[in-house]
Amino acid sequence: MKQYLKHDPWLIVEEDFHRNYNEITESVMSLGNGRMGQRGNFEEHFSGKTLQGNYIAGVYYPDKTRVGWWKNGYPDYFAKVLNAANWIGIDITIEYESLDLNTCEVRDFRRVLNMREGYLERSFVAVLKSGKELQVNTKRFCSIVDDEAGAIRYSLTPLNFDAKITVEPYIDGNIRNRDSNYDETFWDEVRKETAYGEGYIELRTRKTGFHVCSGMCVEIEQNGVRVDFQSQPIRREKYVANRMTLDCQQGQETVIYKYAVNLSSLNHDPDFMVGEAHKSIQRITRKGFDRMLLDQQQAWADKWKTNDITIEGDAAAQQGIRFCIFQLNQTYTGEDERLNIGPKGFTGEKYGGSTYWDTEAYCLPFYLSTADQKVSRNLLRYRYKHLEKAIENARKLGFKAGAALYPMVTMNGEECHNEWEITFEEIHRNGAIAYAIYDYIRYTGDENYLVEYGLEVLIAISRFWSQRVNWSEAKQQYVMLGVTGPNEYENNVNNNWYTNYLATWTLRYTIEAVGRVKELNHEKFNELCDRIHFREEKEIATARHIVDHMYFPYDETRQVFLQQESFLDKELMTVNEIPKGQRPLNQHWSWDRILRSCFIKQADVLQGIYFFEDDFDENTIRRNFDFYEPMTVHESSLSPCVHSVLASKLGMKDKAYEMYLRTARLDLDDYNNDTEDGCHITSMAGSWLAVVKGFGGMRIRNDQVVLNPYCPDNWESLAFKIRFRGALLEVKVTQTDVTVQNFSGKPVEILLFNETVSVAPNSKSRIEKTAEVD
Repeated sequence: MKQYLKHDPWLIVEEDFHRNYNEITESVMSLGNGRMGQRGNFEEHFSGKTLQGNYIAGVYYPDKTRVGWWKNGYPDYFAKVLNAANWIGIDITIEYESLDLNTCEVRDFRRVLNMREGYLERSFVAVLKSGKELQVNTKRFCSIVDDEAGAIRYSLTPLNFDAKITVEPYIDGNIRNRDSNYDETFWDEVRKETAYGEGYIELRTRKTGFHVCSGMCVEIEQNGVRVDFQSQPIRREKYVANRMTLDCQQGQETVIYKYAVNLSSLNHDPDFMVGEAHKSIQRITRKGFDRMLLDQQQAWADKWKTNDITIEGDAAAQQGIRFCIFQLNQTYTGEDERLNIGPKGFTGEKYGGSTYWDTEAYCLPFYLSTADQKVSRNLLRYRYKHLEKAIENARKLGFKAGAALYPMVTMNGEECHNEWEITFEEIHRNGAIAYAIYDYIRYTGDENYLVEYGLEVLIAISRFWSQRVNWSEAKQQYVMLGVTGPNEYENNVNNNWYTNYLATWTLRYTIEAVGRVKELNHEKFNELCDRIHFREEKEIATARHIVDHMYFPYDETRQVFLQQESFLDKELMTVNEIPKGQRPLNQHWSWDRILRSCFIKQADVLQGIYFFEDDFDENTIRRNFDFYEPMTVHESSLSPCVHSVLASKLGMKDKAYEMYLRTARLDLDDYNNDTEDGCHITSMAGSWLAVVKGFGGMRIRNDQVVLNPYCPDNWESLAFKIRFRGALLEVKVTQTDVTVQNFSGKPVEILLFNETVSVAPNSKSRIEKTAEVD
């Protein structure tokens, strides 16, 4: 772990410049607005350790797959959200000395991410080799009000000299992805313009043909007064800039305001994009930096009113959960159903910015509870719109009759992951799509979604499961061969318990959904049957036979479900027996050694129990938790939150708290030594789950909110908000009582500690906790 960031409830603070950790800090201090995002890079030139990163949502490139041995069924490409034009750049030269924090002495350095108001600021004194001392203060944000725009306030104050300072604000399209498979550049220049204090460059992606126009406008003040300046336009390939030389006096503050926009052809006609960029720049420049910042602060205040979690008595825990909520809100707003949530969001390149099963399994519950219903509905619609591609993906692997296999990794519905054990075998992702439909309808009561879209997806997924199993004469049961579960430290195994369970659950749920849609709208059901050639009687009979005869590996002695059929053939050890200094395993052990070990990246069985908790009694959950948790290394970012939720259910408060801190501070403390690649955005939703479903004990059962909350022993109080069917509730838990406040205009009935509690409109109810409840 690296614990160099200061604990603060609303700020992420780096005091002193940690050069060796700079890429970590860049990830942590990333900004975004759902439409675009930017790592916490410096505006001025920096020759040290850095990953320059600017990203435009939905704009991607099909980077050709790079494998040593091609296999039938491999996708041709790995889709990547591209590193786009660098719009924040402002090069500074003081009488032929370049301002570069890697080559000068740095004093009083401070970099702060303000999560309450949504901006990044930085201050430092640079001591140049000539002895000149320059005070620099910067502030920037990606506007969530003007969501194609960003703004920068960059301040220079000479402390011990008078000099001419040359300022060169620029937009640079000469960028590439660090993870490019063949070191390609992905952009071609279309056109560029420069004018007085302005610059525009339009780029087009190769192959996919996305257009992005980035524009900028610069204004300058000295001692608070706007100054006219002469600018020299600079044009190079994929680069535009304006160079200004300013007379700067000792003690005098010079402020450069840089306004920028990034417009993509997802939302604008390429033929008119530069003109639209001009209009956008004019609009935000007229608004001005201060007004844009006020709008930003108000918009973030509105967000925090409905989704904040407050923890009293533990600054590290408080900072961790707010950081997670902040990054989730920066990454996805739900305004555009064409977009989804990449595992790194706008914070880095790893995983290509594509969609994984993380969205359905971890992120959907967060948005169900904290955002308008349309947000989670759009996440489901995203998958519905990709159904034909999912059917095509399955067809490529030999499945037929409308069977659908949703991709492990995708931008447009087509599979673009190229590791065979993932592409062909990690098929549990299909079940997560089905579970998300169930989760959404259970939470919202929106059964019309099942009629309009959900059933069609469920039938296609169930057709896949019905063909993926095969009958074992030896066992006289159905088996599932050659799969990889969520625990990717086991590949190509037979009868992964989680996958088998998820498949049978999906078949059962599809049968129920068929009956329900027939009741709700028989005409729509008949239309669907005709369109997709659904043979109701035969397909349901097949599904029921599989459900009734599926094989689940089980150890009678320990009375636990086995992760996979041959798990007990391994040498069973605990994580404590791993030699010191050999973790994370994936950075120290060979892949062969990992696959033969018992150590678990994330527990498949516990993932299944988390999803289907009501199917198991507490003793069963405890036996499986006690068996698997000591072997789990949590080297998947998605692992600790599931363990935290289950530990809370089992009354294991210390373990629940340990796992919560691990997930909430995974990136802030760089637990897995990989934050420099970008933050783990989708697992941040798991941190929210650890609080609300873990400590809060929140569930939805029988169209009702169920709460069994407790406050960790070292906290004074915990409070969280949830939206539920038009109501906004706040639950506050202390060591002695629970208060539920209803901010809506209608009464809400909840089940609290197994007792029905009615909370009147715009009022609160307080319940004292008893020893029995604890």
